[in-house]
Parts: sequence; C-alpha cells; structure tokens
Amino acid sequence: MKKAIALVCAAGFSLALHAQITPVDNPKEKTAFQTSSAWRPEIDVRSDIAIVYGANDRPNQTFQQRVQSWREHGYTTHFMTGIAWGEYQDYFLGKWDGKNHMAESQIQQNGDTIGHGKNIPYIVPTQSFINYFKEAIIKKVIDAGITSIYLEEPEFWARAGYGDVFKDEWQKYYGFPWRPQHESPENTYLSSKLKYQLYYNAIKQASEYGKAYGKSKGLDVKFFIPTHSLVNYSSWQIVSPEASLASLPSIDGYIAQVWTGTSREPTFYDGKRKERVFENAFLEYGSTVSMTAPTRRKVFFLTDPIEDWPRDWSDYKRNYEATFTAKLLYPMVADYEVMPWPERIYTRPYKIANSDSAVLIPKYYSTQMQVMVNALNAMPISANRVSGVNGVGVLMGNSLMFQRFPTHNGYDDPQFSNFYGQTMPLVKLGVPVQTVHMENLGFAATLKDIKVLVMSYSNMKPMSPEVHKNLAAWVKKGGVLLYCGRDDDPYQSVMEWWNTKSNKYASPSEHLFKLLGVKPGPGQTQFKVGKGTFAYINQNPKEFVLEAGGAKNYIATVKSLYEDAAKAGQMEFKNSLYLQRGPYDIVSVIDENTDSQPYTIKGPVIDLFDPQLPVLDEKKIAPGTQAFLVNLARIADKTKPQVLAAAARIYDEKIGSNSYEFTAKSPINTINSMRVLVPATPKVITVTDNKGALVPNPKLSWSEKSSTIYMGFDNSPDGIRVKLEW
Repeated sequence: MKKAIALVCAAGFSLALHAQITPVDNPKEKTAFQTSSAWRPEIDVRSDIAIVYGANDRPNQTFQQRVQSWREHGYTTHFMTGIAWGEYQDYFLGKWDGKNHMAESQIQQNGDTIGHGKNIPYIVPTQSFINYFKEAIIKKVIDAGITSIYLEEPEFWARAGYGDVFKDEWQKYYGFPWRPQHESPENTYLSSKLKYQLYYNAIKQASEYGKAYGKSKGLDVKFFIPTHSLVNYSSWQIVSPEASLASLPSIDGYIAQVWTGTSREPTFYDGKRKERVFENAFLEYGSTVSMTAPTRRKVFFLTDPIEDWPRDWSDYKRNYEATFTAKLLYPMVADYEVMPWPERIYTRPYKIANSDSAVLIPKYYSTQMQVMVNALNAMPISANRVSGVNGVGVLMGNSLMFQRFPTHNGYDDPQFSNFYGQTMPLVKLGVPVQTVHMENLGFAATLKDIKVLVMSYSNMKPMSPEVHKNLAAWVKKGGVLLYCGRDDDPYQSVMEWWNTKSNKYASPSEHLFKLLGVKPGPGQTQFKVGKGTFAYINQNPKEFVLEAGGAKNYIATVKSLYEDAAKAGQMEFKNSLYLQRGPYDIVSVIDENTDSQPYTIKGPVIDLFDPQLPVLDEKKIAPGTQAFLVNLARIADKTKPQVLAAAARIYDEKIGSNSYEFTAKSPINTINSMRVLVPATPKVITVTDNKGALVPNPKLSWSEKSSTIYMGFDNSPDGIRVKLEW
C-alpha cells in the first residue's frame, strides 16, 4: 500500500547489505578489488582494500602516485603483480642488467614462446629473474609503504618445457640431462615436478626476502598467492605449487581465483559434455578451502561479474549468480575479492559475442552487481552447514597437475573426468561433497568431519609414503575409505618413492593396501580394518561420468558405506543446496536430477538478484538457478532502522528517537537501489548530495507489510546523504 510521504529531494546514493550490521567507518580488510588504474569516480567500488596492480611508472604518474590516489579516497592499499608474467620488459629486453632474457620464456615443443602479450612471456623463474623480481618489484613496493603483497598466478604450462633454460634447470635439479616430456609418462611426470618446484622456490625466495626487507624497515609484510583452484589448473593443464605454499611460513594466505571463465569449462556427467557452472564453481571453491583451512591461512574468494571472452550481458549475469552463490555456500570464508578490474567492468563497452557491437554494462546489471558486492561487506562467518550430508570427502593432491599433458599409451582423461567422476555425481544429488588435500593429511583437522573418504590414483599419485601412513591410521581409528581405480594408467610406474630404493611396488596403491592389510580383488571388495572399513571399486572414476548411468554403482556404494559402515545416518539425496548465513538465505537448485521441483523459501524475503529489491511473500527457485535473499524474519531488532540491502556502501549512520540518516557511496554513472527498514512510516525524506543540494525525484515506495522503504537514485562517490523522519 502506498502512503503519502513528505519528500525533500537530494542527490542519490546507497550501500551494501546491512542487517544488524556494524557501520563501516573503520574499514576492515574484509573486501577488496584489484585495479591497474589510479582512482577514478567511475570505479570507486568502496571495498575495504584497493589492490594496486603492477609497480610500473607511467608517463604522467609514478607508481607511488597511483597508490596515493587510492589512499586519498580512504582505501587501504595492497599490491599485486604476476610472478609468471608481467610488465617486466626492462628485464627481458636488457635494460635491467644489459642482458636480453627472452630465452627464459616458457617454450613449447614446436619452439614457440607462450606469451601473455607483446614482450610479456610466461617465465621460467631462473635465479636471475628472482633476483630482479626482489630488487625491482618487491623492494620498490615496500618502499612505497605497502605491507600486503600478492604474487599472482605462479603458472607453468604443462605443454611448455622445451627451451634451453628449462633444460639447464632440469640438469641442476635432477643431476642428469633433460628428457623430452612427450617421449614417456615418466618424462612428463618429472617435467611437471620440476615446473612445480621452480615456482615453489621462486615464491619462497621472493616472500622470504620481502619479509626480511620489511622487518629491516620496521614493517610486518604479508604475502598472498592469488591462484586458480587446483581443480582448474589440473583441468586446464597448468602446473603450480598450490597446496605446498600453505605450509610456507612466509605465505599468509590466498585469493581463490574462481569465476565464470574457469567454472564454465565443460565437464562430463551422465555421458553428456556441457557447462555446469555452479557445480564446477562449488568444487573449485571447495578445493581452496581444503587447501587452506587446516593451515589456518586467510583466503579471499574472488568472483567476476564478467569474464575474459565476449558473451553477452545476460550470459554474464546468469553465470555470475551461479559462481557468487557457490562461494557463499562456504560459511567458513567471509573475505572476498569482489571483482577484478573495475575499470573493465564499469567503463569499457564489451563486445557482444557473434556481433560487431559493443555495449557498456547495463544499469540494471551494475545495480544488481553492486547490491551483491556490497552484501559481502556484511557477510558473516557462520557455523551453519550447507543442507545435506556434509561427511563425504574426495581426496586430491598437487600431482593431479602432473598427468594432464601429453597423452601417453592411449590413456586419456577427457575433461579431467577422473576427478569429476568422484565428485559430480554427488553434487548432482545435493550432497555437498568436500575435497581433501593429501598434502594436509598430517593436520588433525583435515579428516575430522569426514565419514567416508573417496580416493583414486587414476589421475594423481602420492608424493610421499606419509600420505598412506596417515590414511591407514585414520581408517584403523574408524574411518571409511573407498578406493576407485584399475591402476592401469601409464603413470603408475614412473620413477617415484614406491618403486625406488628398498620399495618395489608396481603401483602406489599396493603400498597403501599393505599398510591396511587388505588384498582387494574380484572375490572381496570390502574389508574391516581396525575400527574402520576399506572398500574397493575396480573402475576408473571417469567411467562414472563418461557413460550414461555410469555412477549408479558408485553412488550405491557411497550410500551403503555412509549408512552401514560409518553409521553416520541416512544418506540424503535431493536437488538443492541451502545455507543460512545471518539474515541471508542462499540456495542453488540442481538440474539433471530426477527431482525437478522448485525450492520454495517462505517470506517475507528481499530478492538480492533483482535490482528492484522486491519484498516477496515467498521465493520459488527453479532447477538450474540460484537465489540470494535477505530473510526479514531473521532481522533481530526490527525496531532499529537499518539499511537491509543497497547498491552502495553506507557510512556515518545516525539514529535518533524518530529519525535515521546515513551517507551512501558508490561509483558515478551507476544507479543506487536500496531497501531500508524503518520502524514507522516515514513522514519526511531528505536526499542531498555532498554539497547539500537536493537530489531531484528519487524513487520511493513504502511497504507496510515489511516496514521497509525502497529508494532509488543516481550514485555518487562523494556521497548522497539520506535522512528519514517519522
């Protein structure tokens, strides 16, 4: 019902989701974005941190001036640069030390350089490059007063490894001459291990140098690694140190770089190859949680409202909602990189796929995006769990990256299906499967909540015998372990610990089976081991997804082990994943499920995926879609005026006996949409810009049922002041 409201108009502006939320006058380091630009009003995102990208000076602006432009607008400034590629032409073209270093590029078999732009090759991180990186980049950044440094994407392409510089590194590391990786599985495995080690060493040296140099200046310098997930790097055939960095004392955390571009990589399920963006993103974020949680490292979750390849804005929106929902379903993480490159998102017309036109971000989408982004400023950590069975884990490890390229002996793993065979059938049945890093098995927290652990050596290998010792100890204490695999891939016999020195095992699983005291075969596939259980399926997991109906026996086995062996309760299958986090309802409804019914949430709820922020009596979510809602029933103090959702960030709140006022800030050329809880119908509404001038004709709509007012007006980075009186 509409009621008469006295309105005093002023400029428009608004903030991110508030609901029993602390004002943001003293910013924390909770939300961030990365940018190579100086501050501009069009990209004033209002997160806590502006991560300034690249240490290069520009014709009219030094690096220090670029940093200062963000500090002057209230941002904490951090720094990011690529460690595998970047604007390092001064090094590669000889300006740094008089030597041309282009030979230190990653080279393919045909002799071509893998590049990231003109004179920007992917790098073989030699000691010479590491020395340059420390002196020219790390030192310069710390001298500018920055104490949080992000070394982005330590990536070595699996198809690389043919240049003379890499051959020299091989000789130094292994003590024998280089071997072409395409000639044998063992050569591939050794090549990947070296690539992994080179970037591990580069990051170790750079971060240790930075911490020591910072300490000499009285500064506590922190290092973070922005990295794709282990799932994506393995799928895309890239090698990176990943989980090993979490145990380095000089590494303080990660950014999980997950977005539409990684998550839309097609996967197989039920014999069909297609994009499964939500499910893939859920597994990608999960692998980062698995990598970091036992080591207690900080992790930021990234999403991107667009992606690198031309699509269209409806495609970006749909897939952004899917990845955004996936990250929110991990309630133990509440730090976020809300976007990369705001200059790209807000100011650059984007080419539409299959056309010659380019279109700037539509206002409806930038408004929705800002509502979502600002919600992250208030997103709480929660002890709640995603609905469904949370006790099923799938083992993974860094060696997943070592077997991806090239194909040997006719053994193929299309679309990384040996991994997805273990995980996708469970996610599709509404089971929030957890991934478990074998590198973290030595931490007690790693398997604490796992009832059934699934593993396979069809696409990875154990890096040390300690993996098996930890697994055997866990099973004997009551754990349930399911091994899936034929052990017929050509990497079973590569030169590794299980077949060298005193070990003579034909495959790594033989060592595990010996420690467990089992001999699986056609006659027996389940064994009692101490207080626990070991089970065996003589199939490679890829068979579960490459064939229609291929997961039937696998799912039945997991269900039986969970219910009967682990005695963990009923194995629930459904078509949704749902989570409560404070006042927020987060849900994804799974398609390709026998249950095609929508998921219904009773209101009143505010729909945060609708830029008009409607208050709904109920929300129905169809299969293949997601929802992000504020549930008004869980607002603790409904007598307290507060911003519940907004496409801007809220500052300087003041609550009087019959008034509520605040300032809303967000980028220029965008539209604010906000819903404000007020204990009574507002009689006077004043909206003014930062100079006190009235903002003309803001949109207003009062909802008696929810006791909320909807407001809409043009945003301003200088702030729009709103005062409500009743």
